[in-house]
Amino acid sequence: MQLDTNRFSWFQVPEDVKQLLILAAESWENTSQSEKYMHQALAKAGENTDILVSAYRFFYYKNNYPLALQTAIKVLDKIKELENLPDDWEQLQPILVKRQEEPQIRLYLNAYAASGMVLARSGEFEQAKQISNRVKSIDNNNDFGAGFLFDILTRPADEDD
Repeated sequence: MQLDTNRFSWFQVPEDVKQLLILAAESWENTSQSEKYMHQALAKAGENTDILVSAYRFFYYKNNYPLALQTAIKVLDKIKELENLPDDWEQLQPILVKRQEEPQIRLYLNAYAASGMVLARSGEFEQAKQISNRVKSIDNNNDFGAGFLFDILTRPADEDD
C-alpha cells in the first residue's frame, strides 16, 4: 500500500516509517491495529527522537500510560546521552536553565514535564509533583505546562469536596 507521505516532508524519518505512522493514525479507532503499526515504526526507527516523541504522544492519547511513560523516559535518556547531561538534578538544573532555549533542551524539558503528566494520570502524585515542580522552577513562561500540573496537584481540597 503506497501512502502519500509527501504531506509530511518536514518529518525527517524514512518513508517506510512515515507510512507506518500514517497507518497508525488512519487506524486510530482500531487500537490493536494502530498500536501494531506504532510498534513497527518504533522497531524500524530505533532510537530516532522524532519517532519516540510521536510514540509518546500516541500512547498518551490512547491512554496507554505505561508505554507513554516508557517512551518519554527513552526520549529523556536519548537527549541526556546526546547532550552529555548529568543524572543528578542539582547538577542538571543550572544546565537546563542556561540552555533552555536550545531545541534539544526544550525537547528534554517537554519530555520531562510529559513524564510528570503521565505519572499524575497513573496516580503517582508525589513523583508527578516533584517533576512538575522541577520543570516549573526552570520554566518561567509555563511553556511546558508544569506549573499548571503542579498547581493542580498541590491545590487544597475544597470544603465542598
